[in-house]
Amino acid sequence: MPQPEEEPARPPARPAGEPDDGPRRGPDDDPDDGPAGVPGVGQEPDYRFTLANERTFLAWIRTALGLLAGGIAVDQLTPDVAPAPLRVTLAVVCALGGAVLGATAYRRWTKVETAMRTGAPLPRTPTLLVLSVGVALIAAVFCGLIIGYGG
Repeated sequence: MPQPEEEPARPPARPAGEPDDGPRRGPDDDPDDGPAGVPGVGQEPDYRFTLANERTFLAWIRTALGLLAGGIAVDQLTPDVAPAPLRVTLAVVCALGGAVLGATAYRRWTKVETAMRTGAPLPRTPTLLVLSVGVALIAAVFCGLIIGYGG
């Protein structure tokens, strides 16, 4: 007759009156395991820095989604602002920019998390310059189209 499987051991309950020293870990929890992509690297940083890194990641994702939405809007909502080939080109550039930025955001988040865990300097990235110049160029093209073609 097969034996029923035993449930994993739970951490002992905290006696009443003892201070809360953080979350209790189970027997299989490894406190050195980092987030996905950064397992077991260095020491756990102050949670405020980790949360700030995640907020930055989410800001990059919002920007990527904005670029994607802008590309769709240019293609679908502005048929009279520019000739079709130029409009499609602008839409594709916006959408590709959003795709690249979305992929770059995770890579950047992992590099910063690893640097914080190991005490290394925070990494620099050319993405911010490329994004800034790209958005400025797209804005300049739209300004030119609105002034010169949109009549």
